Amino acid sequence: MYTKAFIPYGGYYSTPFVRWQGSLQNEHAVELAGSTARKWFETREIDPKIFEYLVFGKTIGQLWTFYDAPWAATLMGAPDIPGMHITQACSTSTTVLNQAAAALETGLYESSFCMMTDRCSNGPFTVWPNPKGPGGELIRESWLMDNFDGGPWKGVAMVQTAENVVKKVGGITKEDVDRVTVRRYEQYEDALAKDRAFQKRYMIPAEYKISKKKTGIVETDEGVTPTTLDSLTPLNPVIPGGVHSFGAQTHPADGNCGLIVTTKEKARELSTDKNIEVQILSYGYARAEQAHMAMAVVPAARMALNNAGISIKDVKAIKTHNPFTANDLYMANEMGIDVMTMNNYGCPLVYGHPQAPTAGRAIIEMIEELAILGGGYGLFTGCAAGDTGAALVIKVSTQNFKA
Repeated sequence: MYTKAFIPYGGYYSTPFVRWQGSLQNEHAVELAGSTARKWFETREIDPKIFEYLVFGKTIGQLWTFYDAPWAATLMGAPDIPGMHITQACSTSTTVLNQAAAALETGLYESSFCMMTDRCSNGPFTVWPNPKGPGGELIRESWLMDNFDGGPWKGVAMVQTAENVVKKVGGITKEDVDRVTVRRYEQYEDALAKDRAFQKRYMIPAEYKISKKKTGIVETDEGVTPTTLDSLTPLNPVIPGGVHSFGAQTHPADGNCGLIVTTKEKARELSTDKNIEVQILSYGYARAEQAHMAMAVVPAARMALNNAGISIKDVKAIKTHNPFTANDLYMANEMGIDVMTMNNYGCPLVYGHPQAPTAGRAIIEMIEELAILGGGYGLFTGCAAGDTGAALVIKVSTQNFKA
C-alpha cells in the first residue's frame, strides 16, 4: 500500500479519443502529446520546471522513439529533466502511474509528470536484415496489425482470446453481450449530457495540422458509434459460434493524456479544489493462461484490493479497460459485481482504444466520478497483450468522506 503518492484534484487531462485514420492520423504522437501538455500547463499556470522526472508511456513506434522521454520533457517545457519510457500495451497508463507512485514512496523524487500517448493510425512497418534468408530477404513486421493478430503467438487475434474465455467459463451469450454493450453506450451518453458537463471536467482539445498555415481542433471524441439493441441484434459474431459482433468491441484510436503525481503537500497546492484529495493506494498485476486475456483482469484487481487493504464491497466506482464486452461480464460474475453499474460515464469499449493513454483516461474519469459521489475508493483494472492484467486502487477524500 502506498502512503505518499497523490494526484492533485484537477491535475490531469485527456484529449478526445479519435478513431484511427481520423483527424489525428498524421500527428506525431510525441509531438502532439508534448504540445498538448505545454498548452495545458499554460492554461493552469503551472510551470513544468517544477517536475523532477517524466514517466512517459507509448506503445506504437514513431520517428525518434529512441529519444521519447527526454524529447517529450523538452516539448512540454521541462528540457532539463530526465525520464523513462514505459511500454506495456494497454496497461501502460496503469504501469506508468505505479512507477511514479513507487518512486514517490521511496523518496526518489517528490514531483513527477506522467504523459501517455499513442497513434494507432498509420502504424509503422519495421524491417530487419536477414542475411541467411533466401536472397537476403528482409524480416518485416506491421507494428500494429501483426501484433493485433497475436504477435509471437501469430494467428491468435485479440477477439479470439475473449471468445476463448467465454467458451471456458460458459454461460455468457450474445444476448448478454449485446445488452451490456448498449448499457455502456448509455453510460457514455451520461458524460455528454448538459453540453458534455462531465467530459469538460477533464477533457481538453487536441490541435492538429491541416496544412502549413492551417490547423484544426478536435474538441470531442471522434468516431463513436451510436448503439442500440436494434442495431446490435442483427449483427453476426465476428468468429462463427462466438458472442462478439463488431459492435461489441472497441476500435483503435489516437490521443493522449497526462497526470501529475506528487506529494500530499504539493498535490494540495496544485489542486483546483483543496477540499478534494486524490491518493494512489495500490497496484496489482497478473497473467492469465495463454490466449485468455480477459481473465487477467480479475487476479490483478484482487491483488490491488488486497494491497490496499480493502474488499470489492468497499469500492464505490469501478472502471475497466474492456476491449470486448465479455471482459466486464466475466469480471462481474467472478467478483460479484453488478455489471450494469461499472464504467459510468464511458469506457474504452465505446470511445476507443489508443493503447498507452487508454487506462489513463479511464482513471481520470473514475476520479471525477468519485468526486461527484463525495469521495470513496475506486478500482481500475484492465487486460493487455500477452494475457496480462494491471489494476490500480485510488482513494478520493472530500470533506464528506470517511474511510
